[in-house]
Order: sequence, then structure tokens, then C-alpha cells
Amino acid sequence: MYPLMCRPGVATILYIGYRIKEAYRVRHPATRLALEHRSQFYTELWCDAAKQLGASIEALGSEILEIRLGQNSTRVRQTTTCCDSAIAGVVAGYKPVVHRLLARRQLRTPTYCEFTLNEITKAAAFVESSASKCVVKPANGGAGEGVTTGVIGSFDLVLAAANAAVHGPNLIVERQVPGDVYRLLYFDGVLMDAVLRRPSTVVADGKSTVRELIRLENEARLNAGPNLANALIVIDMDVRRTLANQGLTLSSVPVQGIAVTLKTVINDNSQRDNFSAKHLLCKSIIEDGAAAAEAVGVRLAGVDVITPDPSVPLAESGGVILEVNTTPSYHHHYYKRDGSYPVAVHLLPFLLANGVAEQFTA
Repeated sequence: MYPLMCRPGVATILYIGYRIKEAYRVRHPATRLALEHRSQFYTELWCDAAKQLGASIEALGSEILEIRLGQNSTRVRQTTTCCDSAIAGVVAGYKPVVHRLLARRQLRTPTYCEFTLNEITKAAAFVESSASKCVVKPANGGAGEGVTTGVIGSFDLVLAAANAAVHGPNLIVERQVPGDVYRLLYFDGVLMDAVLRRPSTVVADGKSTVRELIRLENEARLNAGPNLANALIVIDMDVRRTLANQGLTLSSVPVQGIAVTLKTVINDNSQRDNFSAKHLLCKSIIEDGAAAAEAVGVRLAGVDVITPDPSVPLAESGGVILEVNTTPSYHHHYYKRDGSYPVAVHLLPFLLANGVAEQFTA
């Protein structure tokens, strides 16, 4: 018998509340300004890539750019290019299908359970049987939206599931794997770049609450334009769970100089939290990432790997492949603490030549 919280009606009521909150967030002026910065970032990087190649570029509207070089041309919209088909995007976007495709290749993935809000008791049984913390997320989607880490017990599960359901009715709960997150960027099976992505942190000033520190960080990101970060920090369940693990709440005033980790989900981190990692990866992990991209059928793939030690195979470290992303974000490749990998500059010649594969160099 599961507690009252695990009844589907309770999850549905919570879902309605989260949906109202999300509708308010997406309409907030700060969110809209952040989206404008994102658009500016991609427009500028494609313009720069075209200029370096000697190509012309024309804005067609709705952020669609047409790039021409001689008789060749291509169209792009942020990270959407001619690299991958519509079906590749559909396959890559549904996490349980990706897990199954990778399992066919004997690639390591998290243990998981699919469910909907009406099947919350099935997810509760999975969480209760897990020796570790769990992660709840939409089965479809990306950019870390609706993802909650550190889920323990039915109370956490129902809150996390209701939050995730705002982004789609099909949900997934996974056993949380310890380690750092690495984004491996492949084109036609060749590793272009790799980034160690750490969670967002703020340094306490000894006066401000954590909520105020988040506000100040978001203001700094908006004032810096598109270069510092690709998104704002959203106060969600993952923030609350991550703070609780440090003995903090949004109302806490941490001691001056303390670095406070705001989230475990890394999608809204900043340039300060990204590090070049291609040189850290062992051959086995690089091969696994290429095999994952091939299994899903994605040419330009952002493969997310979590491992405590990238110098050894995933089977040895207990690491897994989390996701295979099509139309992957470029921001963390351009803006790291220790360098930049200009994805569009390397990719554009292949887009103009219909994506003929060739070896990439660092």
C-alpha cells in the first residue's frame, strides 16, 4: 500500500500548479531577454563562420539564415541544420528509445522505469527498490527542463513527476549515477570536441540569501549578453534538492566566501563551469560515444556521459551514457574557462558540401 501522495489525483493537482508557474516563467521579461540573447549568439556565430569561409549570409526571417558560397548553399536556424533528418530528431528526443537502442549495442545506460502520472505507483515501486537516489525527467525533451535529481521516496517522486509532466505526459525515472557530466560532440562518428560541464555555483557574500544570490547571478547573465551563459537559473525542485543536500534552503544566508552549488542538473550552467575535456577521455569512452551516435542514427550528436573517472572505461568506473542529443547546443563549446571550439566554423564547410565527413582537428 502506497501513501496518499502516490495517488494519481494528487500528482495531477500538483501538475496543474506547476503548469501555471511555468506559464508565468516563460512570459517573464527576463526569460524573453535570455531567449533574445540566445538568438543573438547563434546569429553572430553563423555570421562569423560565413565570414571566415568567404561566404555570404542572408537573414530570411524567424532566425532562419541562408548561407551561400559559389553554387552551394545551406540554411540554418540556431542549431538546426541539414545534418540530421526529422526522424533522427524524433528518435533522439525519446529517452527510453535511446536507452533501448544503446542496450542493443551493449552500451551502458542508467537503469530506468517509464511511467505517466496515472502510473505513479509503478514509479514509486522503482524508487523504493533503488539503493541510490533517482532522477525524474520527461521522456521527451531536453535542455534540463523538468529534470529533478536526488529523488528519494514517494514524496519527492510525486513532486518531481508533477513538475516533469509539465513538459510532456510520458515520464522516466532513472537511478542516479555519481560522477561528472561530459558532453562529447561528434560529426559522422568523429569526436570534434568534449566539455566537462559542472553545475552552476555562486559565491556567498555573507549578506544575501540563496534566493537573492540566484537573482544577482541571473542579472549578471542578462547584463553580460549572450556570452556568459545560455540560460537563466530557474528555481525548481532540483535547486531545492541540491540546496538541501548542503544543509541550505533558498532563505539561508551562507557564510561569506562559500561556494554554493545551485543545481545538480548542468544545463543552465555558465562559461565559468565548462572546461575542455577531450584530452581527459580514454579511447573506450570515445568509441562508446561514437557507437551511441551511430545506434541512434544522428550525424551531429551531443553525447552526454556521466563518469567519476573519464580515463577508464565506463564499465570500470560505473559510468553511463545519459543521452544522445541531436541539434546539440554549441554554447558550452564556444565558452569555457580554458578555450573555445568554434563549432560553426568547423561545421559550415560540410553543410555547404552536404555534410561530407572528414577528420576534425582540435
